[in-house]
Amino acid sequence: MATDQRKPLPFVANFAAGAIAGVSEILTFYPLDVVKTRMQLETGKAKHGMVGTLSSIVREEGSRLVPPLLLEAPKRAVKFASNDFWGKTYMGLSGESKMTQELSILTGCSAGATESFVVVPFELVKIKLQDKSSTFAGPIDVVKQVIKKEGPLGLYAGMEATFWRHFWWNGGYFGCIHQVRGMLPPAETQQGQLFNNFVSGSVGGFVGTAVNTPFDVVKSRIQGAAKVPGVAPKYNWTYPALMTIMREEGPAALYKGFLPKVLRLAPGGGVLLLVVEFTLGVFRQALGPPYI
Repeated sequence: MATDQRKPLPFVANFAAGAIAGVSEILTFYPLDVVKTRMQLETGKAKHGMVGTLSSIVREEGSRLVPPLLLEAPKRAVKFASNDFWGKTYMGLSGESKMTQELSILTGCSAGATESFVVVPFELVKIKLQDKSSTFAGPIDVVKQVIKKEGPLGLYAGMEATFWRHFWWNGGYFGCIHQVRGMLPPAETQQGQLFNNFVSGSVGGFVGTAVNTPFDVVKSRIQGAAKVPGVAPKYNWTYPALMTIMREEGPAALYKGFLPKVLRLAPGGGVLLLVVEFTLGVFRQALGPPYI
């Protein structure tokens, strides 16, 4: 059956493919995410470079990396499932039969907004555990302590910053994928298609990272800070926090952790797209007509 005549796969298939891709990307690149967070939480002039930070983490902490690593898979599942949902929705509303550049950006931004509402508690727990000064026993301990001190809404600290981070990353990522795919020569083999997916996903990952890193720095600062009763937090809302960091630490501080972040999410974005598309292809073959 022609590609444009295939029945769209159900939501659960896209959700599962995103989760599988997320696990693949995390197992390959996760240590760089820890390095990125440590560098972003460091105020003032950076004391350690990427290599020094990574060496220290591996040497001193080791197994502490595992619990927050497990929190990453649900984020990737939501990312690709919501992108599929919004893509179908906007194409139906616009009457387009194929995805356009404008719709791909709108779809990506909407998927990022959706993802942000789901992943905030996961992100909060991850940041708390990745902090070098963390004394939490594990993810469950973080949840218990935050709810005890701040109530259930404490798990949504940094919601607004997370919204902007995912809004811009997903818009850049999925919008760039559509653009790059159109520029690459059509694949004539399955291997060629996998290569095109990796290249377009890697470029999308780079662009998304370049756009959203300042928002990621703010999110890490907000979620990593300890709440003190009666004291207004230094970092609260995203855009005022951006101005505070720029004024006190200089514009370069808004890109703290950029190198480990882009080294993870550029090739990581390629791995995500490659594994998602490959997994969806496996699902189509398993389900048979009218999905193939």
